[in-house]
Amino acid sequence: MAITEFEPVTDEEQVMQWRIEELERAGYAPEDVIVMAADTSVDLHVAVDLVRRGCPHDVALRILL
Repeated sequence: MAITEFEPVTDEEQVMQWRIEELERAGYAPEDVIVMAADTSVDLHVAVDLVRRGCPHDVALRILL
């Protein structure tokens, strides 16, 4: 189930929605998804790639945050 249930209107909301969806697909916990999606210093591609390469989510969080 998606964290957000609204239709994004602004470009910023669309980017946030996209980040949330990608992080959810990567398997991050909902509370971690919100924190990482809102933090623009977190590189989304690195966050997803770490997990795809086998990095545990908790370790990836320590690296990214």
